[in-house]
Amino acid sequence: MTNPIITGIVATFDRDNIDTDQIIPTEYLKSIKKFGFGDFLFDGWRYLDEGRLDMVSDERSKNHEFILNKEPYTNSEILLTRDNFGCGSSREHAVWALRDFGFKAVIASSFGDIFYNNCFKNSVLPIILTKDEINHLFEICSSSPTNFEIDLMKKNIMFDDESSYSFDVKESLLDRIVNNLDDVDITLKHKNHIEAFEQTRRTQRPWLFDYSN
Repeated sequence: MTNPIITGIVATFDRDNIDTDQIIPTEYLKSIKKFGFGDFLFDGWRYLDEGRLDMVSDERSKNHEFILNKEPYTNSEILLTRDNFGCGSSREHAVWALRDFGFKAVIASSFGDIFYNNCFKNSVLPIILTKDEINHLFEICSSSPTNFEIDLMKKNIMFDDESSYSFDVKESLLDRIVNNLDDVDITLKHKNHIEAFEQTRRTQRPWLFDYSN
């Protein structure tokens, strides 16, 4: 079981419609791996040079004005942004890059639908708040580095000692995050039912399992 409390420094991206190509450009989709994309996150904003799959972040010329290249945001675990985050193409690499960088949660007023669902498959929690709530959180984070505490079980975000915002998410999706489950894990929860069905089918239609011919 994953720790049901996410606590970390908040990085802020104050813009709408950040699409998956901006999160990770097309040239990095050639890799057949599902991990190791953190160095290419927000590549066009984070670096001043052109990267390759065989390059790591320390070998690149960095844009030191970009928030993720500034301390302490290099260790951010929570991303605060605006409307329609993760729109555009359906590439799952966008979530892989966020996850591999170290982000455990993304807070926005809305998400691209496919991106939203891909987050739950990869242990990144997407949180939807109202635009007024998002505006307030940006104000809180504007003056100095800020930490949020996200309680997955209580479904709230604590941003100071006495104030919090609640969020809504389906229990089945939250279960993926809390217990670090992918699609295969979800299927294996029904292993006994699957095996029982297979056995019944063998009994009722044995010719389907006759491989002698």
